[in-house]
Amino acid sequence: MIKSPLKILGWREYCSLPSLGCKKIKVKVDSGAKTSSLHAYNLKYYKRNNKQYVKFDIHTFENKTPVSIETKARVLEFRKVKSSNGHVEERPVVETEIILLGETWKIELTLTNRDEMGFKMLLGREAIKKRFLINPAKSFLCNKKVKNETSNSLKRKK
Repeated sequence: MIKSPLKILGWREYCSLPSLGCKKIKVKVDSGAKTSSLHAYNLKYYKRNNKQYVKFDIHTFENKTPVSIETKARVLEFRKVKSSNGHVEERPVVETEIILLGETWKIELTLTNRDEMGFKMLLGREAIKKRFLINPAKSFLCNKKVKNETSNSLKRKK
């Protein structure tokens, strides 16, 4: 078997969006979706230095308690996106930093209402291409890796 230089993701993972103030959010990794999307509500647009920004709220969890975070980001553009049910919607696109499996990079996110969805964030193929492979039989590999690294370091110290 040939070993891939790419890290392996499960079909669902936890990541951080530090530039949006989000320490931990559960994401569905979806290679069928081109773009990534984030549940956002209370969107308010404004201009600063002739550039458009959006202030919005996102949901996350801290210690299993739902938390609402108010954040803001520069709007790169508005993009028409077709959802899985075929509905076309024009969404704002923002750029943010993501941390996943020890890697940090920038991704584009469309902001939309995902209240009816099981995951508040969808991580699409554009965000993970040339970085990760997906194992659809696995989940939360980033947590297992952190636990394994911690337990291995404890074993070495004994």
